[in-house]
Amino acid sequence: MNATVADPLQPWREAWPQALATWSRFTRLQDPQLCSSHMQAAAQGLTGSFAAIRLADQRIVIDVEEVQRLQLQPYALEILAHEIGHHVLAPATASDHARLLARIRHALPTLEAHAPMVANLYTDLLINDRLQRQNGLRMDAIYRRLAAQPSQASSPVWQLYMGIYEELWQQPRGELGGSTHDSALQGDAWLGARVVRVYANDWMTGAGRFATLLLPWLLESQPDTRVDALMDTQHAGHGSQPVGLGQREDDELEPAPHPASDPRITGDERAADGQPVSGPPLKPDAGQPTRSGGQMREPFEYGQILRAAGLDLDDHQIAVRYYRERALPHLIRFPSRPQPQSLEALPEGLEPWEPGDALDAVDWLQSVLQSPYVIPGVTTVQRVQGQAPGREPATEPVDLDLYVDSSGSMPNPQAWTSFLTLAGAIIALSALRAGARVQATLWSGTRQHLHTEGFVRSEDDILKVLTGYFGGATAFPIHRLRDTYADRPAHARAVHVLHISDDGITTMFDKDEHGNSGWDVAAKALRTARGGGTMALNLFSPLPASIADAGNAGWTRDLLRARDEGWNIHVVRDMADLLQFARAFSQQHYAPDSVAAPR
Repeated sequence: MNATVADPLQPWREAWPQALATWSRFTRLQDPQLCSSHMQAAAQGLTGSFAAIRLADQRIVIDVEEVQRLQLQPYALEILAHEIGHHVLAPATASDHARLLARIRHALPTLEAHAPMVANLYTDLLINDRLQRQNGLRMDAIYRRLAAQPSQASSPVWQLYMGIYEELWQQPRGELGGSTHDSALQGDAWLGARVVRVYANDWMTGAGRFATLLLPWLLESQPDTRVDALMDTQHAGHGSQPVGLGQREDDELEPAPHPASDPRITGDERAADGQPVSGPPLKPDAGQPTRSGGQMREPFEYGQILRAAGLDLDDHQIAVRYYRERALPHLIRFPSRPQPQSLEALPEGLEPWEPGDALDAVDWLQSVLQSPYVIPGVTTVQRVQGQAPGREPATEPVDLDLYVDSSGSMPNPQAWTSFLTLAGAIIALSALRAGARVQATLWSGTRQHLHTEGFVRSEDDILKVLTGYFGGATAFPIHRLRDTYADRPAHARAVHVLHISDDGITTMFDKDEHGNSGWDVAAKALRTARGGGTMALNLFSPLPASIADAGNAGWTRDLLRARDEGWNIHVVRDMADLLQFARAFSQQHYAPDSVAAPR
């Protein structure tokens, strides 16, 4: 007779409700993904460890085969409760995970690549100390098992980490794998334990101090499979949408003190007065923290944090997220034009609803009244709506035709803040918010242009264009302007044509590939668009009042002529002023209280 093979996943299913209750009887998470093999775990994104979390869908993944290899089967409750702690306590959300990594990266100069590991170890300490002391779980037993695993040598980081647990839980030195002879490691283990206890309720602030404590030991780091087995948050942010990273927090750039110099850790009065624990007294103004004052991150820094959080994005995708986030606080409603009348829905009766019609069109009440047996396409009906003239005039938003310069004189928006891209994003997203459509064109030299497929409503399509980069010569794509308005119907929506550039915009008035005058193309575009035209230009000085005052500069004369032909030209001396222009431009021309005349 064959012996019945026990289900290795059943103990985990049974431990799950108790693990949830360990944190709160109100804790609710999706059931964990229990993988019986390494292949199943890898398909769920878990490699290198026996457990992991996903912040995008609030899931926990367990590699039961790896758990068995490490002989941790008796600790299903402890492992599940620990992973729940990452969702409940630290880091809890994708945004806080990214904020934590930003602070730790700042405290690890030249060793920023270790930030995900340091963040993982730090949050593990916070969670395990609570589960061991307040809930009586056997977290120490797990580390005894891991310490017994064969390893080439204990790295300084592993010995320090285990030494911190020994201090937290009053274990004999070396019991869990901490150092038994290195006084420096033992001293830092005590400081690490103090960081965990003192900053348990303010763990974001304590993160920089913990990273500073680990920094010198990371310089001596060596591969340790036992440390790798603990990495359950390194890819936690994959697929998530962290927010609030565009701007640094006020205290983020303050130097993170070493725990030995933190009066909250040591209770040293001299440290409390702002003096170091050892060494000569500081001058009164030395060592004062610096405030960020709302300083914004550069796109490359933003991308480094997202990648450290586990997001697999290229530079272009990161730039799209970056400029969307930076534009959001500045968005306002775009213009609307009153129309002769609006039409209001007028109920006119019922007609059969058939498969293929919109599901939300079914009138369920009338369907049931006609027959108690609902058979789709047979007994289902939908209400017919006519239209009656309304009392209020209808409104129609003005579309936006946006052209942004991407020549060599402009910054690469994927690496550095481009205020041209940011200004374009603010105005374009405002247009979409009001129901308008946007055509975006990025241009540089001849045959160097990127554009949306006409006027579109997709944020991603528009931002992908605006965040591109050429860095080439300067030659405005006259054919794009010409073709957009060549056959535009008279009844089409009005369009506002907006250019963001510098003096290179005057290449718009050159001849196109057919020999047509750029002046004629621009004039026809303005007439056909019917919504006006604006140029926001980065110039060294304001435009003179007349051509007589223009001197010999050809581009100055061209811009004065353009102004006389109906283009509104706004000059900015500094690229950063484009941010204010974008807000003022939208407020002046397209705010909700700026009502256009009837068409």
